[in-house]
Amino acid sequence: MNTVTDVNARGNADSPANGDVTPDGIGREVAHGYRANRTLPLRVEALRQWRRRRTLVMGGILAALPFILMIAFAFGGGPGSRGGGDGRITLIDTATASGANFAATCLFVSAGFLLVVPVALFCGDTVASEASWSSLRYLLASPVPRARLLWSKLVVALGFSLAAMVLLPLVALAAGTAAYGWGPLELPAGGSLPAGDTIGRLAIAVAFVFVSQLVTAGLAFWLSTRTDAPLGAVGGAVGLTIVGNVLDAVTALGSWREFLPAHWQFAWADALQPQLEWGGMIKGTVVSVSYAVVLFALAFRGFSRKDIVS
Repeated sequence: MNTVTDVNARGNADSPANGDVTPDGIGREVAHGYRANRTLPLRVEALRQWRRRRTLVMGGILAALPFILMIAFAFGGGPGSRGGGDGRITLIDTATASGANFAATCLFVSAGFLLVVPVALFCGDTVASEASWSSLRYLLASPVPRARLLWSKLVVALGFSLAAMVLLPLVALAAGTAAYGWGPLELPAGGSLPAGDTIGRLAIAVAFVFVSQLVTAGLAFWLSTRTDAPLGAVGGAVGLTIVGNVLDAVTALGSWREFLPAHWQFAWADALQPQLEWGGMIKGTVVSVSYAVVLFALAFRGFSRKDIVS
């Protein structure tokens, strides 16, 4: 009886009247001043991800690619014959025409696969790595609500993915301008875009590339919540993206290919035309965002019910 009295006394001492705990609206008591939306701030998560070696390595690779292409052009005598055997001129054939052309070329050669890797890496490694380090349960015990944990990690992962996609053409534009000069964007089909318009057009192209990669981000993030192996989540997302590219190459699928995100991945090229065309980019955006929303929803739903043991 005395024990019960002592417990009740301690419970009264910890009551809201003393300012230590307060009701959370559903009958539970939480520490005074606790706000779920203030746990795991974005700046803290961003700093944690920035300090990781894989972030610095990936940034270095993307920043080095334009210089590797410049060296290849220098030793290979430039893009060369300006046209294939059929006489057609491609974007690569105009790479050294100006800094803008070089930036567009770097975007073209990397959008199909290279830019998939940082998206899969940042989004697929973010939750699974915490599980592999056995630190995920400690984050949730901080206490950080599960939805808040996923939200912080997803926003930061997408932010780093966008930064990776901006870094490559930005470095390429600066390096290309220094090497080949600043001038109009020479179009493979003929004609050119004024130098003053190229920045805006390239920005539209980069924005669409980012949106088209939301499917890969969704796949990687969902897999990251399902496994404790970061490599499995990253590799799974990259592998499924490759499968999508393969299916898009199967012409027997006909119009069904339009429901594949890979079918629209190069629609950004419509931004580098004399007359800006939005049709392909709008369709690609709808398809990519639709898949991404479903995958992100699956990640949040599954993680909210998952038994965290690591």
